[in-house]
Amino acid sequence: MITSYFPKYVAPFALFVLSVGALDTFIAAVYEHAVILPNRTETPVSEEEALLLMSKNIDVLEKAVKLAATQGAHIIVTPEDGIYGWVFTRETIYPYLEDIPHPEVNWIPCTDPQRFGYAPVQVRLSCLAKDNSIYVVANIGDKKPCNASDPKCPPDGRYQYNTDVVFDSQGKLVARYHKYNLFAPEVQFDFPKDSEVVTFDTPFGKFGIFTCFDIFSHDPAVVMVNKFQVDSILYPTAWYNTLPLLSAVPFHSAWARAMGVNLLSANTHNTSMHMTGSGIYAPEAVKVYHYDMETESGQLMLSELKSRPRSAPTFPAPVDWSAYATGIQPFLSEQLDFPGMIYFDEFTFTELKRNAGSYTVCQKDLCCHLTYKMSEKRTDEVYALGAFDGLHTVEGQYYLQICTLLKCQTTDLRTCGEPVGSAFTKFEEFALSGTFGTSYVFPQLILSGSQLAPESHYEVSRDGRLQSRSGAPLPILVMALYGRVFEKDPPRLGQGPGKLQ
Repeated sequence: MITSYFPKYVAPFALFVLSVGALDTFIAAVYEHAVILPNRTETPVSEEEALLLMSKNIDVLEKAVKLAATQGAHIIVTPEDGIYGWVFTRETIYPYLEDIPHPEVNWIPCTDPQRFGYAPVQVRLSCLAKDNSIYVVANIGDKKPCNASDPKCPPDGRYQYNTDVVFDSQGKLVARYHKYNLFAPEVQFDFPKDSEVVTFDTPFGKFGIFTCFDIFSHDPAVVMVNKFQVDSILYPTAWYNTLPLLSAVPFHSAWARAMGVNLLSANTHNTSMHMTGSGIYAPEAVKVYHYDMETESGQLMLSELKSRPRSAPTFPAPVDWSAYATGIQPFLSEQLDFPGMIYFDEFTFTELKRNAGSYTVCQKDLCCHLTYKMSEKRTDEVYALGAFDGLHTVEGQYYLQICTLLKCQTTDLRTCGEPVGSAFTKFEEFALSGTFGTSYVFPQLILSGSQLAPESHYEVSRDGRLQSRSGAPLPILVMALYGRVFEKDPPRLGQGPGKLQ
């Protein structure tokens, strides 16, 4: 079943855009897809059986594409692994792969299906785009033969890449991106030799594309924004939520805000894998998002975005993330700090003992400052302020500086950092800051039920404080300033010791 969310004010606007050709804004769509998965097998299935499974998924995606197009969408993003799933070895995924040419060949598969051999999935996606006059973004697998003259050629004589493709509204292949930062379990795919920065121009702005784990990276994610000045990022992902700090919607919306671009994020939907959380995010606001751990159905979202957000008067001012925190004295406390783990990283925590106060907690070069006021200090809920300054080494390596206020799972301090879903303590005032050694900090504010706090209730000041501004009591689950120190990263996030096997 496909349900759709589309703010009511957008539909007449879509008709206006189409009628006068104004492209200062566009209608974006993302589809969170409940992927039909193949049966687990140790031996590869036939090409015919693989195509049958992929066709079932594309049948579902087709309904979403058509519905988005009828509502005026210019572009739709579908998830990573959305056409065949993720339960594969290198051998068993092979029947699902196609040879995807470079877009410079100027190819419309829908009208010239045999030009590059067997490519039924590319043909189908191209026709979906062409027949509905909409850009279609999908994630499939690419295969490229190699031989012994290539010292890195795998023993089976081929490279296999996790690949995003984009077909324009005429059905032409306009982008092909090979995922550069593979996540540890992606044993079915090869790492590309070099990073690709894939961008393309449209009448409604300049677009870039990357996949899932790439969002943690400097290359290509930050390079694409800073050097190539894209307006919008297309982001297929298969993201399983890792609470408290790495839930899809809070992290992706924070990334869009901090990087100053539109982000069209399409996640897969699989509640048993904790996969949900898609959205359309602008630099100045979350436009629409979906987080649903209760049902198994897909979800289509549409929203209006500025084609070139940097030139808009609402574009956020730059933030000096350490300005405030380095200019104040640490708040003194008589209580002892204590350690706690969040996603294999050992944080330094201090407990919030009173219903109002100011606390500082430090780790290495990072000191985190919090000032707050609760409506009441409940006895059945405990909150802690935490800091982490170090190299994350499990399922990839990347350097982090994090300040976080979070609710502990129970009143036992040993549970601080463990996942928790609801909160009843309400904060009337708060201000969180840190002595960050990076300009790449992603602010998150998550309320009870893993919902985002409305922008009207908080702000990010130019001196680096995440602070309240409405006075409305908020049931805070997690507040975080999630910093990335890219210069301390290893060469590639997905490679190196410490990965889970």
